[in-house]
Amino acid sequence: MVIVKEFWTIFPDLLIQPPSFLENPPDSRRVKRIAKISDKGHDSDVMIRHYYSLLILLIAFAGFSAMSVTAQDTVDSDAADVTDTGKEEMSDSKNLEVATIGGGCFWCTEAVLERVDGVVDVVSGYMGGHVENPTYEQICTKTTGHAEVIQVTFDRTEISFEEILDIFWQAHDPTTINQQGADRGPQYRSVIFFHSPEQKNLAEESKKALDASGAYPSPAVTQVSEASTFWEAEGYHQDYYRLNKDKNPYCRVVITPKMKKLGFE
Repeated sequence: MVIVKEFWTIFPDLLIQPPSFLENPPDSRRVKRIAKISDKGHDSDVMIRHYYSLLILLIAFAGFSAMSVTAQDTVDSDAADVTDTGKEEMSDSKNLEVATIGGGCFWCTEAVLERVDGVVDVVSGYMGGHVENPTYEQICTKTTGHAEVIQVTFDRTEISFEEILDIFWQAHDPTTINQQGADRGPQYRSVIFFHSPEQKNLAEESKKALDASGAYPSPAVTQVSEASTFWEAEGYHQDYYRLNKDKNPYCRVVITPKMKKLGFE
């Protein structure tokens, strides 16, 4: 808009005060007559056309400049919005932490942790074995060394790692070795994979506190191990209970009672 204002400041007379030859245009018959003996009529006509051509070009240029300024302002504004949003997202991400835990079938632990306030994401997968990118079929052979786990991303401003562990202790039986109910095998072992020295210390302290509380008649056999590569499980394992609770008898017999016990249903 600055360019438009400057344009009309420089050339105000183009609209307010047209040139004199436009106020008193020559009679067309006279122009024809004079044109026979002089170029004055022709020159006048050309001047008129040139004037209007120049005026149109200047107006077009001013309009284009205004559009360019407006477009640039819009781009700058959008860029500012994107930058602000990016900063906000980066700020939020600083509060996120990951916990990786295994407590039997990952369908069960996933169903529970997905309902917890402060939990941002839960992904079922495998950890702790020696086979690269294992499949569920390989896990079931009990030879890969992996445990079925869930990787929990949570917001530390809403829930702590210790509180995640408190729910973990209630969501499975930590006193049975390589077994949860009818599910048997090393892939069903109770395990906490720590991602930092702080998580390791908190996990060990939490386990000791659990034993001291007498919540279970036997001491916890839960392993506290350093996290290794997390292999995401096949797509059909993700959100399993939510998508299959009315279809799969395992969900109705095993998971639903646990969800009700913990107050999630």
